[in-house]
Amino acid sequence: MTIESYIERQAARIDEALQRILPDEWDIPGKLRESMMYSITAGGKRLRPILVLAAARATRGLEEVERAAMPVACAIELIHTYSLVHDDLPAMDDDAVRRGKPTNHIVFGEAMAVLAGDALLTHAFYCITKAAEHELVSAETALAITSDLARLSGACGMVGGQAADILGEQGVTSLEELEYIHLHKTSDLVTFTLLAGGRVGGAGPEQLEAMAEFGRKLGLAFQIQDDILDLVGDEQKLGKKTNSDVAQSKVTYPYLIGLEESQALVERLTEEAKASLARADLREPERLIEIADYLMRRDH
Repeated sequence: MTIESYIERQAARIDEALQRILPDEWDIPGKLRESMMYSITAGGKRLRPILVLAAARATRGLEEVERAAMPVACAIELIHTYSLVHDDLPAMDDDAVRRGKPTNHIVFGEAMAVLAGDALLTHAFYCITKAAEHELVSAETALAITSDLARLSGACGMVGGQAADILGEQGVTSLEELEYIHLHKTSDLVTFTLLAGGRVGGAGPEQLEAMAEFGRKLGLAFQIQDDILDLVGDEQKLGKKTNSDVAQSKVTYPYLIGLEESQALVERLTEEAKASLARADLREPERLIEIADYLMRRDH
C-alpha cells in the first residue's frame, strides 16, 4: 500500500471514530454540540492521530494495537481542532476560512466558538480515560499519556508557543525565538503523538526518548514547510488563504533565512528525524519513515 493510500485509509478510520466521539446520551446544548461537531468533522489531514496509530503499530508490530491507540488518536485530534478554533478567532489570527469552510466563529459566533474549543480540549482527556476504562491500555499507561498531553499542549507546550507567536514581531523576533515558537506551537503535539503511540505499544524509556526526538524534529520540519506553503502554496489545496503570515506581519523561517534555505532546512530536519527513529529499534518503523518523507514533499 502506498503511503498516500495508507494515510487515506487511516484518516477514514479516524473520521469514523470522531463521528461517535460525543456520546448521544449526554445532555449538551444543541448549538454547542453542533459547533463542536462542525469543526471536528470539517476534514483535515488527520496527520497527528495517524502518527499515534503508526507509532503504536511500529512499536508492537501488531495490527490490533491500533484499536487500543484509537481513543488517544482521537484525543490529539480534539486538542488540535480546539487550537484551530481558537487560533481563528478575531483576537488571534482572525481567519474566516479553515479547511475550505467558514471558520467556527463565522458560523456560530465568537462566544460559542470559544466554548466549543473549551469543550473539545476537556473532552480529549475524557477520551484517554475511556481507553483505560475499557482496558485497552493500563491505568498506568493512561496516566502517563495524560501527563504528556497536559504538559505538551499546555503553558510550557503548545499554548506557550501560541503566546510567543502572538508576542513575536517580524523584524524583531530572532531565529532562536522563532524556533521556540515552532517547537512548542507545532512540534510539541507531534512529539506527543510519538510518545503516546509508543506508550500504547509498550515502548521502553530509551525507545520513547528516540521517538520523542523523531517527533520533535519532524514537527519542526512540518511547521517550516507550512511557512513555505503560506508563500508558495495553492489556496485551493490548502483550504485557506495564502500569504496570511505576510499580511499579519508574522515572523517565519522564509522571512528570516529565505525560501531556499528554509526548504533545505526541512530536508535536513527530516533526515535527522529519521536518524533519531533508527535508534529506537522499533519492530515496524517503515510507515513512520514514509510519513516523514511524505510530509517533507507535501504541497498542502
